[in-house]
Amino acid sequence: MQNVQIAWFILLAAFSLGNYAEAARASENHMATCGPTGQHTRCHSHILLDENGEIVHPEIGPDVTFSRGYQPLQIRHAYGIDQLAATNNGAGKTIALVEAFDAPTIANDLAVFKRTFGITGCSLKKVNQNGGTNLPAADSGWALETSLDVEWACALAPGANLLVVEATDNSFTNLLAAVRYAAAHADVVSMSWGGGEGSSELVFNNYFNAPRVTFFASSGDGGTGVIFPSAAPNVVAVGGTTLPLDAAGNRTGAETAWAGSGGGISFFEPIPGYQLSFPIPPTGAKRATPDVSFNADPNTGVLVYDSTPINGEFGWYVVGGTSASAPSWAAITVLIDQKRTAGNLTSSNLLSSPDYNAAAPSVYAAHYHDITSGTNGTCGQICTATVGWDFVTGLGSPIANSLVPYLQTH
Repeated sequence: MQNVQIAWFILLAAFSLGNYAEAARASENHMATCGPTGQHTRCHSHILLDENGEIVHPEIGPDVTFSRGYQPLQIRHAYGIDQLAATNNGAGKTIALVEAFDAPTIANDLAVFKRTFGITGCSLKKVNQNGGTNLPAADSGWALETSLDVEWACALAPGANLLVVEATDNSFTNLLAAVRYAAAHADVVSMSWGGGEGSSELVFNNYFNAPRVTFFASSGDGGTGVIFPSAAPNVVAVGGTTLPLDAAGNRTGAETAWAGSGGGISFFEPIPGYQLSFPIPPTGAKRATPDVSFNADPNTGVLVYDSTPINGEFGWYVVGGTSASAPSWAAITVLIDQKRTAGNLTSSNLLSSPDYNAAAPSVYAAHYHDITSGTNGTCGQICTATVGWDFVTGLGSPIANSLVPYLQTH
């Protein structure tokens, strides 16, 4: 019965997903790595292209410098993660990365990434959607998505255990089965994928109600508009920003809304209590996304190593998209969970209390970078970042050196 309901949900989402996928195709300087097959989901990672439309493959110099793309030390410094104690690294906690298809080279790719940047830790386990070892068929685009998720979860939480749960394909049926397994075996679940909304999505919100687990989902990469599962009320929807940095990770300009960041007002999900009690703009009593944001613009993208060939090419890439944002927030959350006196955060208490409470006027500036400029469309207020919460970047991006200790004690 549940599979029939999921199939019906996919049919209801068809028109919305078709429009969304069209909007999310390659732009002038970046290319989506994986799209929907039929009426399935798509991931939200984008490879940076050069002026000729060719994939950028950064070169490694003798002092481990790159021509393009941010290294872990830059992102860690930009968001204050490097100011936390070295022992606050996510040890003893597990991040589940839910993916579609098999990433056959992920163990090798993570090893190269770790060796390049001097990272130790990040144990890796890979299973199918039911926890078994009979893995699905490989897909090169989703393999790069997996490399992005795994490598950057490792970069920001190097003490954590990483569990890759591979769905048979990118259908809602199989990805939600993978979510169910992930939630039973992890502290935090990251989902860098989504599809158009449909009225039957309300039936599937129960997949994200696991005790002691926080769920994160990318808000999308096609600009204004809401997708599922980021629209689910018990999922933290993560939008995207543009983050200019120097070589040391110091900010060289304002962090702004990324034009591709998904966000807006859900057609189907009722407004949850945490947004009803928070001063967000009127939504007609519907759920609004995103809740938070993180660097996602491919032009300020991160370095990813992947050796599963894409059109015959492999190696280092510069990758962006809200696929980079969701695992980054997942990593920050296990840093919180590791030393949180009240035990693991769940999605419900992260969103209702204390996360939105961490943005109360008296403490907001200490915990979040308020993203006050940039747009993801031409629809006025809903497409424009502004002071405080907005429909493009939510509460903003984290100031981890103050937000993490605050959430560990609240």
